[in-house]
Amino acid sequence: MAEQQWRFGGNSKVIGAGAMTLRGVMDGVTKNLNENNGKSVIHLSQGDPSAFPSFRTSAFVEEAVSNALRSANFNGYSSTAGLPAARSAVAEYLSKDLPYNVTSDDVFLTNGCTQALEAALTALARPGANILLPRPGYPDYEARAAFAGLEVRHFDLVPENDWEVDLAAVEALGDENTVAIVIINPGNPCGNVFKYDHLKKIAETARKMGILVIADEVYCHLTFGSNPFTPMGVFASIVPIITLGSLSKKWIVPGWRIGWLVINDLHGILTNHGIVDTIKGFFNISSDPVTFIQAALPEILLKTPTEFYDKIVNLFRESAEKCYKLTNEIPGISCPIKPQGCMFLMIKLDLSKLEGIKDDLDFCCKLAKEESVVLVPGVGLGLKNWMRVTFAVEESYIDEAFQRMRAFCERHAKIHTKVSYYIESPVFEFVYV
Repeated sequence: MAEQQWRFGGNSKVIGAGAMTLRGVMDGVTKNLNENNGKSVIHLSQGDPSAFPSFRTSAFVEEAVSNALRSANFNGYSSTAGLPAARSAVAEYLSKDLPYNVTSDDVFLTNGCTQALEAALTALARPGANILLPRPGYPDYEARAAFAGLEVRHFDLVPENDWEVDLAAVEALGDENTVAIVIINPGNPCGNVFKYDHLKKIAETARKMGILVIADEVYCHLTFGSNPFTPMGVFASIVPIITLGSLSKKWIVPGWRIGWLVINDLHGILTNHGIVDTIKGFFNISSDPVTFIQAALPEILLKTPTEFYDKIVNLFRESAEKCYKLTNEIPGISCPIKPQGCMFLMIKLDLSKLEGIKDDLDFCCKLAKEESVVLVPGVGLGLKNWMRVTFAVEESYIDEAFQRMRAFCERHAKIHTKVSYYIESPVFEFVYV
């Protein structure tokens, strides 16, 4: 009897793109966790502090959602771009930081910032097109670009310059098929906050190249250093901009999956070149964010007490300072640049001081196995022999995690060469590091 033939099979393009995401990268690290070592797992890998009591979202925010749900007015579908009142609230919220007013027509509500970046990259995808992404960066951009058929070209963020963009390299990377540059500010994974003048130079460079800017501002206003947050939309008179954002980080509710894509285009360039219509078409064939969460946006965005934001920023400031200090006290790792925003810092690995550690991925896998501490290897973010750490956790988690990291680094430290000199008596010993 002939074997039954089936005419379907898995989609290798989807599988490959999935492996490029942050979740895909972390699967390779967490599989090394040892359930039998008697240690609880400490995740310093994900920017989601919602599980910790100190970072619980405002009761006002919860009440706004509860009221919208209990009203029974928002159990149906919303319009494709979102509820009109919710879109207006996003426009009003963003306009506070801009020299012009965003309109509700410029706003598209999304299932978190992830769908917003998916929409932006899908709208730009055409045969032969390429997009410029930061290195280190957020790997979901690479994954989505690969799935959409966009070629990716990387420009470097320079640690010696507070992770600023290497603009000369950006110009050299571009060609007639380059369509956009992605700017993440405040920066994931570096914890940097770009200065006004640098953002202006980015806008001028993009204009010179004839490309648009995708501004990922999901961590907007989560800043605690000397550089204040400046939205890229300030420079919309220079270059067309697509701004991405969400409730997830500032309000500590990533599970609510509500975000936005906003058109900052004072000269109608994106409309004239069909990008806005393409974005509209994308949302016509995709799902809408939860309607009752949309309905709560006017209250959340415009009326959340400032005390809540102040508390969260102060917690991040204290945690970032602690992680920065503790990192630089451990031989074999360092944090050269103190974070100024976001929820992360980048740790540099010094392999010359560690025995039996091949690279950042090896470090993270062995740390997970031996100490049950989970970090993000820099290779997954585009920067080998660095690692990303989140400080958006309770202080007790930071203390315990860094104690284990110190123990790990000391256990893997290269053995010192010990030389003894006998000068009559006693024995004088000199240790060379």
